[in-house]
Amino acid sequence: MQHDNDNSIAILVSLKDAARMTSLSRSMLNRYRAEGRFPAAVPLGEKRVAFVAAEVRQWIDTRIAERAA
Repeated sequence: MQHDNDNSIAILVSLKDAARMTSLSRSMLNRYRAEGRFPAAVPLGEKRVAFVAAEVRQWIDTRIAERAA
């Protein structure tokens, strides 16, 4: 499991926050999730999911690195 900052607490962000972090719409993120192109969601309840913030940041960093390739 990836953790944020002090390696003891995993920070979770909502779908809305993940969309804001990536500048993608929620529907696009859901499409990427369905295609296996975005980090897996953490189920929190019957209709609620979140994402590990560090995994979303890693996904963003990978997109940035790919542009230089």
